[in-house]
Amino acid sequence: MKAIIEMKDVCKIFKDSAQEVRAVNNVSLNVAQGEFTAIVGPSGSGKTTLLNLIGGLDAPTSGSLYVDGKDIASLKEREMTAFRLHHIGFVFQAYNLIPVLSAKENVAFVMELQGRKRKEMDKRAAELLEAVGLGERMHSRPAQLSGGQQQRVAVARALASKPKFVLADEPTANLDSKSAENLLEIMERLNKHEGITFLFSTHDPRVVAKARRVISLEDGRVVSDKQP
Repeated sequence: MKAIIEMKDVCKIFKDSAQEVRAVNNVSLNVAQGEFTAIVGPSGSGKTTLLNLIGGLDAPTSGSLYVDGKDIASLKEREMTAFRLHHIGFVFQAYNLIPVLSAKENVAFVMELQGRKRKEMDKRAAELLEAVGLGERMHSRPAQLSGGQQQRVAVARALASKPKFVLADEPTANLDSKSAENLLEIMERLNKHEGITFLFSTHDPRVVAKARRVISLEDGRVVSDKQP
């Protein structure tokens, strides 16, 4: 399968007056289209920083990073924003839903930024919420939904733009076991039936158990890369 993410000797160094921290340290890896991959490691190992680099939320200090064939480090801020909007879906631990919008409006918001037509936005938002089991709650606002339901809205929103891949940073961290299991089954189904690539940063053994590839980080370095 074609590599959608290509990293070669990527470093991310954070500096302050006292010290230099290599949050990501000479990482080289490829992720192919259609993978369902977990990045694991202790707190401070560089998981979230690695996801932020791939998602263009941060820039590498050195090394090369290509996403869907583009050298994203060379993109200007405006170009990077547009690239993220059309290529990458994000699922954050904190949900990041807009409180005053309904579930359907939250999902449609990304498509509105893309300039899609209202009829298309409404149809896709409704279909995605049905797919994540929230068809009957599409007019509810985030405060009226449980944590698990809000995270499912976040997954639907991440898929709304028809991204090439989804980056999920600790997506099950705030969920009870049943909600986490339901969410993982939904993402696994979308991966298998729609070919969407998922890349997780996680501590959760339930996510690791579902993953078809597990990349382990320690001190910013890849220490193992296995396909269980």
